[in-house]
Amino acid sequence: MNRLVQMFLNDAYRLYSRPASIRRERARWGTQVGKTGEPRVYYGMEHLPRRSHLLTGGLIKCQDLQEWFPNVVTAPNLLYLVSSAPPLHADVMVHFARQAGAGFVWNQNGVAYPAWHGRGWKRANAPMARLHALADHVFYQSHFCKVAAETFLGTCSGRSEVLHNPVDTDQFAPATAVPSLDTPILLIAGSHHFPYRIERALDTLQRVLKTRPGALLMIAGQCRWGKSEAACQDEIRAYAKRLGIETRLLFIGAYTQGDAPLMFQRAHVLVHTQYNDACPRLVVEAMACGIPVAYSATGGTPELVGPDAGIGVPGPLDWEHEHPPDVDGMASAVTRILDTYQVFRANARRRALDHLSLSPWIERHASIFTNLAAGLPAP
Repeated sequence: MNRLVQMFLNDAYRLYSRPASIRRERARWGTQVGKTGEPRVYYGMEHLPRRSHLLTGGLIKCQDLQEWFPNVVTAPNLLYLVSSAPPLHADVMVHFARQAGAGFVWNQNGVAYPAWHGRGWKRANAPMARLHALADHVFYQSHFCKVAAETFLGTCSGRSEVLHNPVDTDQFAPATAVPSLDTPILLIAGSHHFPYRIERALDTLQRVLKTRPGALLMIAGQCRWGKSEAACQDEIRAYAKRLGIETRLLFIGAYTQGDAPLMFQRAHVLVHTQYNDACPRLVVEAMACGIPVAYSATGGTPELVGPDAGIGVPGPLDWEHEHPPDVDGMASAVTRILDTYQVFRANARRRALDHLSLSPWIERHASIFTNLAAGLPAP
């Protein structure tokens, strides 16, 4: 469907559905919230998807939280929203929540900017900027997220802090036995909105094959830049054929959170080629499974990987143009990781355990929620 037609239909639906949203949120937040100190958190939707469903990173964070703070749809005293997965009419929710005296916590991921969004980036940022400004507390998913938000959204009125995306290190754990390095498996995963991500991974594989002739590339996640998943895969196969590596590919397709640990455990190295990725959770999950990372050292990814859980390929900070990572640099990173694989594997797991595990992330949210529910500022 033509992009302009889709935008028109989306705007029409927003206009049509807004009165019902106003009635619903007025009823939800209709009375003044009691400052009991017992958090009752609403995540902006009536039912959060199950872990067996295909999800984006934003909703996964809400799933993590609701095991400790269940989704309360009637008479909540806190509203928690994630910038990468905002509900329809989020501004209506915030308006009535604040009117009732409820706390509002905003989890800020990336923003729209010219290089990746293209025309319309200011319009895309406008709703996010309003919510970011109104929050009582903002969690930035990385220092890069904070810089991007302050550059394109403005400042927030409440308190804020950087809190990296976490991982459940019990669910995401290394395989008992390392897959054979005679057939090293490179993995590219996530949602692929731009073909360069996979093209760079294919170029990297071609060079790695010169010294590691058994290497394979596993392609996991949905490809979303074309008319259909099948059309995108046809493009990938055609590109691989031109490189002479079409027989070295493994297609996994879309995967759930339940599928992810076994997928990571099959691989040796995560090849993360996205430029300026704000705070990729898949990088954290891979490291928890003992999978080191060869990556574009831009955006928030270097903060996650740290000094010794992978090797980054430097790139500039540029809001106007994309800079995919240098292919020779990516191939060198993969080869160096494979040459001392056991060291990188141990470092990756340790990085996840020491800096990115789920429990401290939950505990920090609990502190914020408890104070806001009691009418106190964040500790």
